[in-house]
Amino acid sequence: MSARGPGFQDLFSRDSASYAKFRPSYPRELIAWVAALPGGRRLAWDCATGNGQAAALLAGYFERVVGTDASPTQLRAASRGPRVAYLAALAEATPLADRRVDLVTVAQALHWLELPRFFAEIDRVAAPGAALAVWGYARLRTFPAIDKLIDRFHDETVGPYWPTERKLVEEGYRSFALPIAEVPPPPLAIEASLTLPELCGYLRTWSAVGKYQRVHGSDPVAMLEPELAACWGEAASRRIEWPLFVRAGRWR
Repeated sequence: MSARGPGFQDLFSRDSASYAKFRPSYPRELIAWVAALPGGRRLAWDCATGNGQAAALLAGYFERVVGTDASPTQLRAASRGPRVAYLAALAEATPLADRRVDLVTVAQALHWLELPRFFAEIDRVAAPGAALAVWGYARLRTFPAIDKLIDRFHDETVGPYWPTERKLVEEGYRSFALPIAEVPPPPLAIEASLTLPELCGYLRTWSAVGKYQRVHGSDPVAMLEPELAACWGEAASRRIEWPLFVRAGRWR
């Protein structure tokens, strides 16, 4: 889920299969809501699509969906479908035709984009009545003892290894303007039932964990896992929730 300009650094191709396996999927209520925003449903562009989670869901509402990503490795692990096509391309310079796109979506990736150039690209490809929807998810929540461990791990253990763009996610994308007629979203969250190994697999997809591993040559999740197991108890799986933040509306 990455799509920067000439200085693009691919933080997510180190294990694209794990990314596809362990990253949470988006609720259908979210996709149905954003699909209702544009005036048409011919073509949706899922920008910085990563492994295609959002693109595959959008295919249930649009005649065609194009997912683009700067990482060919991520695209090789993407979900396939009869109405979905994937292209390796930067968000700011795509091969999409002029004035054809009804909906542009960016899922958990807007913080990687060069916004002025990206907005100019939307201006070029947007059809009349087009809409833009961007979203992300906050830190996972389950129950207090595990939440406390995850918070410490996020802020302290791997805290120094987060890219600066991560701050925009923590702010819920509220620190900048979007050129849309914004519509308030309904309350939304991602919910999943995870085993402890699945939770650890998800933590290993964090970009900060990858950078920690490259710097130290060790796995910080393996060091955290005994503490998580002590709090986990006898349950085979536990309910995990990621609160969603969404900004969406008709394009300017």
